[in-house]
Amino acid sequence: MAGEPLQIAEVAARTELSLRTIRQYEDSGLVVPSAASPGGFPLYTDEDVSRLMVVRRMKPLGFTLDETRELLTAVDRLAADRPGTDAELDPDERAALVSLVRRYEQAAAERVAELRAQLGRAEEFARSLRTRLAAAPA
Repeated sequence: MAGEPLQIAEVAARTELSLRTIRQYEDSGLVVPSAASPGGFPLYTDEDVSRLMVVRRMKPLGFTLDETRELLTAVDRLAADRPGTDAELDPDERAALVSLVRRYEQAAAERVAELRAQLGRAEEFARSLRTRLAAAPA
């Protein structure tokens, strides 16, 4: 069951994104609040928060806002696919969207591997410094 819509400060706390960053993502059209308070303030649904988390996870992997938008659009279109209805995607379009999402998954996996290698080198460097400090006269 979906929770109550959240105000932006609650979303910021939940996603560990700043208010400014959330507003930037809103301005760029990546995430649009799905609800509003009686006073007209934007409210975010669980789905909106999930979308923000996708953006948050893509950023440290080096994906641009345009790439993020492209992936979110593809995922949205696939999620809206309703076989046997007017909302059914053309098979070629569905295949192209699935292929696009697979390319992003592959790119993400490659970037994660690169980050792991960088982390390994950083840990090795920190160990070498600790070893030097331990061997240095006090």
